Amino acid sequence: MMIDFAIEAKRSQHLSSYDAIFQACILRFRPIMMTTTAAILGAVPLALSFGNGGEIRRPLGISIMGGLFISQLLTLYTTPVVYLYMDRLGQWSLRTRHRLLPRLFGAPSAG
Repeated sequence: MMIDFAIEAKRSQHLSSYDAIFQACILRFRPIMMTTTAAILGAVPLALSFGNGGEIRRPLGISIMGGLFISQLLTLYTTPVVYLYMDRLGQWSLRTRHRLLPRLFGAPSAG
């Protein structure tokens, strides 16, 4: 959700990559957290299961809740960083191609 929003903001509003991903993080934080919270709360009955077979389902519920929580924390921190690095890699690749292969990109030939 953040990446799609950042790409759209970069194209339509002509923002820098940093400003686009920052705006995407601010605007998409709440929907992302609501989705993850709903999934975590959906696993609560498994984690608190009582009755017949509850001891078998309880570790599954705890694992789901812990995995969602940890993955959400990691994703919220790493997604903007990976986006910025991939954008820099793309810009570097374009500069390198223009420098090494000028005739393919419409530059006049030297001879």
